Amino acid sequence: MTLPGHAQVVVIGGGIIGCSTAYHLARDHKADVVLLEQGKLTSGSTWHAAGLVGQLRSSASITRVLKYSVELYKGLAAETGLETGWKMTGCLRLATNQDRWTEYKRLATTARSFGMEMHLVSPEEVKRMWPLMDISDLVGASWLPTDGQASPSDITQSLAKGARMHGARILEGVRVTGFAMNGNRIASVKTDRGGIACETVVNCAGQWARQVGALAGINVPLQPVKHQYIVTEPVAGLSPDAATIRDPDRRTYFKEEVGGLVMGGYEPDPQPWVTGDVPDDWEFRLFDDDFDHFEQHMEQAIARVPALAEVGVKQMINGPESFTPDGNFILGSAPECANMYVGAGFNAFGIASGGGAGWVLAEWAMTGEAPLDLWVVDIRRFSEMHRDRQWVLERTCEAYGKHYTIAYPHEEYTSGRPRITSPLYERLKAHRAVFGSKLGWERPNWFAPAGTEVGDVPSMGRQNWFGPVGEEHAHVRGKVGVFDQSSFAKFEVTGTDAARALDWICANDVTKAPGRLTYTQLLNTRGGIEADLTVAMIAEDRFYIVTGTGFRTHDLAWIEEHLPTGDVAVRDVTEEWGVLSLMGPKARDVLTRVTEADVSNAAFAFGRVREIAINGTRVRALRITYVGELGWELHVPLAATGAVFDALMAAGTSDGIRPVGYRAIESLRLEKGYRAWSSDITPNDTPFEAGLGWAVKMRKNRDFIGRAALEAAAGRLPQKRLAGFAIDGPEAVLLGRETILRDGEPVGYLTSGGYGYTVGRGIGYGYVRHAEGVTDDFLTAGRYELVVANEVVPAEIEVKPFYDPDNRRVRA
Repeated sequence: MTLPGHAQVVVIGGGIIGCSTAYHLARDHKADVVLLEQGKLTSGSTWHAAGLVGQLRSSASITRVLKYSVELYKGLAAETGLETGWKMTGCLRLATNQDRWTEYKRLATTARSFGMEMHLVSPEEVKRMWPLMDISDLVGASWLPTDGQASPSDITQSLAKGARMHGARILEGVRVTGFAMNGNRIASVKTDRGGIACETVVNCAGQWARQVGALAGINVPLQPVKHQYIVTEPVAGLSPDAATIRDPDRRTYFKEEVGGLVMGGYEPDPQPWVTGDVPDDWEFRLFDDDFDHFEQHMEQAIARVPALAEVGVKQMINGPESFTPDGNFILGSAPECANMYVGAGFNAFGIASGGGAGWVLAEWAMTGEAPLDLWVVDIRRFSEMHRDRQWVLERTCEAYGKHYTIAYPHEEYTSGRPRITSPLYERLKAHRAVFGSKLGWERPNWFAPAGTEVGDVPSMGRQNWFGPVGEEHAHVRGKVGVFDQSSFAKFEVTGTDAARALDWICANDVTKAPGRLTYTQLLNTRGGIEADLTVAMIAEDRFYIVTGTGFRTHDLAWIEEHLPTGDVAVRDVTEEWGVLSLMGPKARDVLTRVTEADVSNAAFAFGRVREIAINGTRVRALRITYVGELGWELHVPLAATGAVFDALMAAGTSDGIRPVGYRAIESLRLEKGYRAWSSDITPNDTPFEAGLGWAVKMRKNRDFIGRAALEAAAGRLPQKRLAGFAIDGPEAVLLGRETILRDGEPVGYLTSGGYGYTVGRGIGYGYVRHAEGVTDDFLTAGRYELVVANEVVPAEIEVKPFYDPDNRRVRA
């Protein structure tokens, strides 16, 4: 075999993801593609996958990716002549308790929001559809008629043939051994058969993706876990068109195959495989059958389908599947390398995701931008701590164990904690903080009053923290609170060309003058919002950037990749600064007592940054708020954070100062109408659609990334606009993804939801869509309702903030 000396794109891995990526690169982009497979196509995980194809996820974009897979599989055989085994059998998800039923009612609402057909059916209807099933414990089931099943190996071979038909070259028996690097770019791929120079590499190496990435210095945090299922002998009375079954309360799944059943499950005590390298020769190998471990699934399956007790087992499959620490798969551009893209860690959703994942990966690799909002699966959601193999193993096992558990709102992971703590951790524990975790940082979500449990109690209704968070919320509105926001990601951009460089990547004008603070978005070439952050101009050649905890890797990489050349440097200074946010109408009174600096409004106006002294420490004070009250973010050298906190608490005693948590921040920002990146504003949304046009420097004759797209859209009415919605009634819990009805017709869904304690109503935000354009009149002329857990609830639309702190106006 002679390798080509050069290729535009090298795809590594011949499973379903790699073959789909090669297919889309060749078909859609006419790219010069070479796919390398160390063994034979489908080896690794694809060949032994169970082949269930579901579509509904909690993200609209990921649901769109999965729906694309189904549409592709439907028509692929007609294009290639190779059958895929696709059968649209539909899927029944069973519920045996009220919490699960509530979850399904919310999922049915989500499905409607995303334009999918989903029905809630009675136990009797389940029995009619699946006569072999015992329904004695069922509350009901959800029914997705367009879900189905397919043959993983057949789909992969069909995609591979399609890729070849469009010009891709697929080479089996070629193992990647390394990369020749030119700085942070791959210049060529080294293999055991020679090298291939290339412009782009797409790492679809499945369970080997971590070690392939490591050859280029890239971290792909996945963990192989042993996953078992059985194939039974024929089951009398089983229809060949029987729906696939997911029985999450019994942690099992079923699908029909050649007259028998494929049955597997997700146990709470999974068996991880290696933390080191996966052996190269583990291509078509399986682990020994482990009936002792599988017995827990067998017992539950027989209880659900009693006929299984009389049927023989034809085969047990016990193979490794790649799982991730948060249960979402991994796509996108690796931050450590300028030209490697990754598609891996599919958490047993590889077959369902394969078609769509290949489509978006191909687009991403060829354009340098994701074609839609893929944040929940973006590799840049991870950070340096995800290089810790033991931590990844523990968290991944917890995620695997949650695969079929009830998805309670706001539920936190518990493994591998605490990982990163601020200097206030013990002080806040003494105040009875209930901590959550964000990218490893322990952060106080709320504070438990004396005599109550210090911890979350999961519930589908109002949770145990609802009342205490309301008290924290009211305290910030009426007095003053301190938030520990030390986990904020923080960067410094320096150099004589720093202002010019940031002017290019920022949509707003960040070059006003030293001492000025600017809220801005970073846009993609479509005008979509890739980041949402604050830029402080410290000096002509020094800028300080603050962004969300979870976006640290993503935002830093975006900035580094898009800064123009010149005398400009970016440095991550997150661990150098603690952050104490002092917020509330009494904030100035407290701050005056701890500093000699003039913090009056005349001397220290909103949107300014100054260095002041507190307790002998030089503090970078930012006059800004995310809660809609007078306040400052006090950025303190990390080691002095505790001393400054103590000084503030002592000085604020007469004003009733108290620590406040992140759940109060969420309710406070919802009332004020502040947007949250990754929910209300995403790469799918422009600032003008999101009501943030005021933060874009369109009137200045200066170019910036995304300007051309915004100018092209300027003459057209936007087809969607963000608006607020309020509902009455304490029982309706808004979480996001609730369908928005205008005059009885669906026009969008909530992007975020919660409760406004000041206004005393459930409130949320969402985009109202209208193909002919959304005007102010269109927004306000309609009659609105929200579909909440499948129930229609009257709603009021609001285009202004629900709460105005300037005149203490409450819009209720």
